[in-house]
Amino acid sequence: MSTPLRVTHVALTSTPDARAAGRPELTPELLSATGARYSRSIDGLDVILSKIDPSDMDAAVDRIFKFVDYGHASIADMAPVAMFLDGISMWLAYHIWSLVPTAGGQESSTRYIRIANDTLLGADVTGASDSSHASDAMDIYNQALAYWEGIAEQFPALVRIPQGTPTKAVARIRRNYAFDRARYFLPVTAQTNMMLVMSARGWVGLIQQLLASGLAEAEQVAAVMRDELALVTPRLIRHARLVDGIAAGIRANQVEVSKRAGVIPNDLASGFGEARDTAFVDIDVPADVTDAAMTSAFAFHDNRYGFVGDALRRTSVRFGWEAVTMAELRDLNRHRTGNKHCPMLPLGFYCALDEVPAGVDASPLEAWAQRGRQMTLAAREGIAAGNPADIYKSLLGSQFFFEHTTTADKFIYEAELRTGTGAHYKYAKHLHDCLEHWYKRFPETKGLVLEGTAEPE
Repeated sequence: MSTPLRVTHVALTSTPDARAAGRPELTPELLSATGARYSRSIDGLDVILSKIDPSDMDAAVDRIFKFVDYGHASIADMAPVAMFLDGISMWLAYHIWSLVPTAGGQESSTRYIRIANDTLLGADVTGASDSSHASDAMDIYNQALAYWEGIAEQFPALVRIPQGTPTKAVARIRRNYAFDRARYFLPVTAQTNMMLVMSARGWVGLIQQLLASGLAEAEQVAAVMRDELALVTPRLIRHARLVDGIAAGIRANQVEVSKRAGVIPNDLASGFGEARDTAFVDIDVPADVTDAAMTSAFAFHDNRYGFVGDALRRTSVRFGWEAVTMAELRDLNRHRTGNKHCPMLPLGFYCALDEVPAGVDASPLEAWAQRGRQMTLAAREGIAAGNPADIYKSLLGSQFFFEHTTTADKFIYEAELRTGTGAHYKYAKHLHDCLEHWYKRFPETKGLVLEGTAEPE
């Protein structure tokens, strides 16, 4: 069932235990104002709070802001805000995460939820030149689900269900196996829901980026976000507006991507269509860090959240793949550290043809793959023609270049997470490939990196 666009601020309330202990309760804006006043007072929190009338917290905010002017960004950084976004496209959800990777939050998962046919957003919302392909893609998605569910039943060893797994869990693992392979046919105009927790400053920056995007859905969502943010931090949103310099920079990037789209070899039209997901890893080690020090950095590393030494923390890593599907990008993009680079330029199309076991008729999947290539090509051609909103013609199987620049400890964490229990089979392959590059440079760390086998959870 289609979900109306809705952005809802959810306030936090004090716990009974905190209330019983007499701990203060402040609005997000008063919290930020108190923090601002705190930095100019040696008297401590109690003195500041003693001057606040609990029945009129807004007056306290105005008094502090009149007394202290620290500038918009530092104040807004201290005002936490949670919002839930219902009924946005999967593409916009990906784009939002790319703009605010340090936000906390969640999104409806295509790995665990069957997406319904009536959740598609039309060209009137997205600004794409047309959306006629989307219903066809959803039909293929449903057929592909049945196809992979049949394979899971016929070849239980492929699903790798552990002995003794309860019956209900067996059904869930089989269903997830099918979701993981069928989701490549989902159009990015299918709706999803997401929630985000970040500071008012983060929300203001996001709104600026969305208003400047030139994309109809993004601009509409930004306007609703701003109205909702005004309920929480009305004094801190004066910068939540269209900024000409940001709009000009985004448009320049879009023009560059459009030019590149027009000169890519047309493998999609020829029927080949799957871009190579070749991994690359560039490692920049400080001059005084030895290979022995790198190995020692794992000495107390007993889980992916465990301790790592300074040699890993000080080493820079740029890693990525020549082509990754939007389905994988939606999670790989969410790793919080460093910078990511992913031009919205469809390069190819992948749909798990390599996962079909011997003896199974692959012709239905091959036919659907050809339609996926055609749809991805239509997205690329629209972008080449100068309409960046034609990214909405792509599917979750459409492939894009992706790179992530961070430090080695964060790279190792991602590799351990994305090859561990419950990891998607493609995540595991992508990070296994990157680790092979790492091991060539630091062979003694093989076995110290807690590389998993993506076993079902």
